[in-house]
Amino acid sequence: MQNSERKQSVPDIKSLPEDRATLPDNRGHFGEFGGSFVPEPLQPILDEITQAYLKLREDKQFQSELSELYRHYVGRPSPVFHAANLSRLIGGAQIYLKREDLNHTGAHKINHCLGEALLARKMGKKKIIAETGAGQHGVALATAAALVGLECEVYMGEIDVEKEHPNVIRMQILGCKVVPVGAGTRTLKDAVDAAFMAYVQDPVNQFYAIGSVVGPHPFPMMVRDFQQIVGQEAKEQFRQMTGKLPDNLIACVGGGSNAIGLFTAFLDDLTVKMYGVEPAGLSFKDGEHAATLTLGKPGIIHGFRCHLLQDAEGQPLPVYSVASGLDYPGVGPQHSYLKEISRVMYETINDAEAIDAFFRLSRVEGIIPALESAHAVGFAMKLASQLESDKTILVNLSGRGDKDIDYVAQKYGQGYGIC
Repeated sequence: MQNSERKQSVPDIKSLPEDRATLPDNRGHFGEFGGSFVPEPLQPILDEITQAYLKLREDKQFQSELSELYRHYVGRPSPVFHAANLSRLIGGAQIYLKREDLNHTGAHKINHCLGEALLARKMGKKKIIAETGAGQHGVALATAAALVGLECEVYMGEIDVEKEHPNVIRMQILGCKVVPVGAGTRTLKDAVDAAFMAYVQDPVNQFYAIGSVVGPHPFPMMVRDFQQIVGQEAKEQFRQMTGKLPDNLIACVGGGSNAIGLFTAFLDDLTVKMYGVEPAGLSFKDGEHAATLTLGKPGIIHGFRCHLLQDAEGQPLPVYSVASGLDYPGVGPQHSYLKEISRVMYETINDAEAIDAFFRLSRVEGIIPALESAHAVGFAMKLASQLESDKTILVNLSGRGDKDIDYVAQKYGQGYGIC
């Protein structure tokens, strides 16, 4: 069943669980999700990271240094833009964009990469290891590593290396070693596997800078905390622009860091509806989508429990999306929790809808979005058409599309007048 046939459901949210504000608990759980399921020798290393982070989080000097980098290096606050042309074209609700694409390195990823790099340096680590899908996390981490003086090694599936070649070159220019991964599906899940295996070879001198709100505790908590500046800024900016909160929030969800970054500041504002948008890909057949929260069941992957696209034996299924940053069979555990308590609605957009949104935004507003972000824009267009003109939608435009233009032009260009 294609996305256009699916009905949107609006849950009846009367209240949130009282413990939401304190999540995760001290074991890293968001309800039944999250936790740490890693080899026993690795757990003390993760405990050390947890303690170091919790201590650093309260350190005023660290917070000041990070704040200064956000302002003078990243270019924060990123603006909120009223996409008036797109809103008129679609009709209905007014669409606004939180412009994370204007950050240094071109996406929201720099927010947590700077935090992780500073933490790694504080802990005395010599090298940062990570995975990347679309390459935005890899570029941001290579940038942060160069800034703080750490070695950087990034694992990337061979398909994504070819598809997102401009980001590969950027990482290499920044001094990062890019390791192509040829195992399995040769995409993001396999890059995570390879990066994790490289990390466990020497967890004492290396720091695994996970690229989303996934992985064992404390990473979902830590990446969320660094990304929540997106929603904090947006909440204040939107009030200044319109005099009220947005009626709807929309963000794409792969692992889910940009979505959690936007949603966190609004979780207690129950009048604000939130939508996470997953990739429906080509169809809802196994291996042709990455709609984890839509079709997955609870399971364990990469050291944590979440909704997971899995076979009868509990092994991750192959996944696909036109957007390399969304093709992951799991999802951040807090997203699984927010789905279970019906605070966030999770919908899907297929490849064709995402590509149409990519070109619509480019040609109507002069903004070329990342293919990941185009999924959020595509759903915003669909939702706006169903709402009255006095309603508002705020989309987290999580990244810019420079990395995608060669791929899009080659595969879809002819249908959109590109020779």
